[in-house]
Amino acid sequence: MEFIEAIKNRRSIYAINKDMPVSDDRVEHVVKELVLNVPSAFNSQTARVVVAFGNYHQEIWDIVKEELHKQVPEDKWEGTDNKVAGFAAGHGTILYFEDMDKVSELQESFPLYANNFPIWSNQSSGMLQFAIWTALEELGIGANLQHYNPLIDEKIHEYFNLPKSWKLLSQMPFGGVGALADEKEFDPIEDRLFFYR
Repeated sequence: MEFIEAIKNRRSIYAINKDMPVSDDRVEHVVKELVLNVPSAFNSQTARVVVAFGNYHQEIWDIVKEELHKQVPEDKWEGTDNKVAGFAAGHGTILYFEDMDKVSELQESFPLYANNFPIWSNQSSGMLQFAIWTALEELGIGANLQHYNPLIDEKIHEYFNLPKSWKLLSQMPFGGVGALADEKEFDPIEDRLFFYR
């Protein structure tokens, strides 16, 4: 039941700050354990993760702001600027990638399942993102999930000197909880879940 409670408590927390309830070492340990243990199809282990603190975290959101400024009209910029500043106000950011070279190798090695490996890769990444997000919540850390890729891909790869085969899937800013999420609304469970006995 503790597992279910942790899942229920995991929310998108947008009011994050630098006042962390645990050390960076604790965050690193938890992320490492989950990267090692979250399942992947054929035990492919295609996930690649970057955890950025301090100036590295800030640079991610400077890149986002710079790239968005090229796309967003000036009269709409203030809201965008405030949103990105909210992510930058956090303590760190987790970047989630999938190694597409490894996915391609699996497609060649198992041609019968070739079309499925990119799908399975995304599914595995989703499980990892969810697991880390839930674990952060258990530590008292607020987080949310963003998707500024592919807009920022080139600059992120360049800044962190990452292989081009690493496909950026999402960004997870995290930090101390400045304000709780609003109450969650649910569609009727009867429309979503069916039991046959």
